[in-house]
Amino acid sequence: MPGYTTRNLTVRLGGHGYRIRALSDKQQFADSNGAAERAGISSALWSLFGQVWPAGRVLAEAMCTFDVAGKRILELGCGLGLSSLVLQRRRADVVASDHHPLAQSFLAHNAALNDLPELAYHDLPWAVPDARLGRFDLIIGSDILYERDHAAQLAAMMLRHAHPDAEVLITDPGRGNSNPFTRALATQGYDVTEHRSRFDEGDVAPFRGRLLSYRRGALRPATALVPA
Repeated sequence: MPGYTTRNLTVRLGGHGYRIRALSDKQQFADSNGAAERAGISSALWSLFGQVWPAGRVLAEAMCTFDVAGKRILELGCGLGLSSLVLQRRRADVVASDHHPLAQSFLAHNAALNDLPELAYHDLPWAVPDARLGRFDLIIGSDILYERDHAAQLAAMMLRHAHPDAEVLITDPGRGNSNPFTRALATQGYDVTEHRSRFDEGDVAPFRGRLLSYRRGALRPATALVPA
């Protein structure tokens, strides 16, 4: 027994049902070999990678129709990998990344559940530069600004891994840390286009949840490419 329990879900995205193995609930925890402790993941945060979150569904739905042709794509904090699975099904050039010790195995399992080839995966602690990763045309993430220091860490990552004409696309449920990130990217020349989104069925306008698209001002098209 692995020390935790799981459940199988079907998540419908873009008219297609994706089979997903997720943790049974947010009370799951297992770290017999200390891998999570070494990665700096506490017992309170351990189970969060293994849930299907509204912000992840919004980002994955956007990836169903987003223009990805010819782009090298990086998903940050992929968790169960919904967006990366959608992109793999569309035969996009995608690298999924996370720092949870179980993220890669869950991602591989979920790819197999959906008859998809195994995805490229990179263990990526945000505060540690990694020259092996290279640069990307599109960098995506769902609810990745959930701690105060993440804005600075992710802004530094854009300097290391975003091409000059790259787009950054993030779903934010309204935690309040997106404003520092937006300001940090503004110093790098990025403008932001904001699209308010319903993250849960109970959400009412004006929605707190947002899809944030960042492009450098001189390179932004006249009509922003932000999915509805």
